[in-house]
Amino acid sequence: MTLAAQPASPAAQPSSPDPVLDQSIAPDLPVADEPAVLAAGHVDLGPRYVDDEWTLLIHDDAAQPVWRDPDRTVLRVTDAALRDVPDDPVYGFLGVPAGTQVHVVPQVQHPDVVWVGWNTQDPRVMETIDRGVTLELAGVDGPGEVVMYLQDGTFSEPQVLWRSAEPPGQPMWVEVNTHTHANWVFTTPGVYLVAVRVSADLVGGERVSATRHLRFAVGDATSPDDALAARPDEVAPAPPPAGPDGAGPADDAAGGAGPWLVVGLVVVAVGLAGALVAVVLRGRAVRRRVEQERAGS
Repeated sequence: MTLAAQPASPAAQPSSPDPVLDQSIAPDLPVADEPAVLAAGHVDLGPRYVDDEWTLLIHDDAAQPVWRDPDRTVLRVTDAALRDVPDDPVYGFLGVPAGTQVHVVPQVQHPDVVWVGWNTQDPRVMETIDRGVTLELAGVDGPGEVVMYLQDGTFSEPQVLWRSAEPPGQPMWVEVNTHTHANWVFTTPGVYLVAVRVSADLVGGERVSATRHLRFAVGDATSPDDALAARPDEVAPAPPPAGPDGAGPADDAAGGAGPWLVVGLVVVAVGLAGALVAVVLRGRAVRRRVEQERAGS
């Protein structure tokens, strides 16, 4: 059993690819200036460059395609998204009892619910990133919990991607030229500010990262104006990239052996080797002199 409702199936991926997922994004789409409340239709969050700065925007494809600033956009999840949590232990990760009503932004499009996914399809992004990006849940400010998961078909196990009950992070790798949707579950109505971090290694060797807040107004009684006016808490900066063994950076003062220490060890090793060679040569010279003196006497 899923969090599905007829005729739509908001918690199940259809057996055949959804043609809506087959999309391309024009390189010259503008970034809208005006505030917007999106209560239905297709939207994706995705990386993009604005004035040559790496950032995360909302691609609004509900009418005329346009990019939107998350700080000026409210994703309104109306009561059309209400679903009962099934009496099935497989949904225990939601953290609420069976039969509880929760708001679900579905993996498969529902005509009366905003359809939130993500993409890595901006042309400049595809040209500059090395293989893909990492999306992380950097924090959630709201009255309840937020869970995002995938489910392939009605009888498959859910694949949990993000849970606000767990520590921030929970990295998710997204290949270049990807367009995906998942189930977003909100356990309590109200205003949610969901901090999302997008990071990538560029083909030129640079690493970029940006964190933005998605503004959700969940429930018919929740004011989109309150969501637009909400001020997010400060989010911790992105952690430095891990080293090849999965540990922190080599120059981490918390315990890593930085590159200067490595250089110092190399210098000391070279010095010791040179001293050893000098001692050996000096010993050979002394031995030859002693042998010559013995031969002369």
